[in-house]
Amino acid sequence: MLACLLIAATVACGSEGRTLNVFAAASLTEPFGELERAFEQRHSDVDVRLNLAGSSTLASQIAEGAPADVFASANEAVMADAASDMAGEPEPFATNRLTIAVPSGNPAGIEDFGDLAGGDATVVVCQPQVPCGAAAGRLAELTGTTLRPASEEQDVKDVLNKIVTGEADAGLVYTTDVRAADGKLDEVPVPEASRAANRYPIAVTGRAAEPELAAEFRDLVLGEDGRRVLSKAGFGTP
Repeated sequence: MLACLLIAATVACGSEGRTLNVFAAASLTEPFGELERAFEQRHSDVDVRLNLAGSSTLASQIAEGAPADVFASANEAVMADAASDMAGEPEPFATNRLTIAVPSGNPAGIEDFGDLAGGDATVVVCQPQVPCGAAAGRLAELTGTTLRPASEEQDVKDVLNKIVTGEADAGLVYTTDVRAADGKLDEVPVPEASRAANRYPIAVTGRAAEPELAAEFRDLVLGEDGRRVLSKAGFGTP
């Protein structure tokens, strides 16, 4: 009887599902959530766990040994810094650009990028080491604007939240984030933003527990289904 119980326990343990840890930039929250569900439908024994944060934060976690199988960064600079922790060459899969997000109705009357430089408006941006912050810096240079933000946030969703909750009059986020806000925000486009666009790369990490499974998720993102989901969310093609 004991032997049977041991055999049953062994079989049960062996039938437990697998985990795939995907580290992705916060701006990918919505499309990667959809791709997570699609991947799990194709692999009933796989639990995809998304770790969504600022790309530089994720790269640091990977460098410190966090169990990541796939890494999708919001720009190529962060991915280049993490190159030693990746397996093979990262591949670009999307583009994104910044815009000015304001609360519905634009109570502070923000009309262009120059309005972020001074006055009474409370402006928030991402930290400079985060891709959305780096893009904000490039955009400031292109427009000859000196930004004086009230705060610098860890990722773009934190910036978005400050605007949604009324803690800020304006913030620099991605166009995809305004779309994901589903009418809670208004947008003030920045014509120069296309010149400071980010290109998003994805790679399997060097310590992936199951490299072939990780490569399947990467290929889903790079493939036709991934392009469709990303395009629906407002991302451009690289």
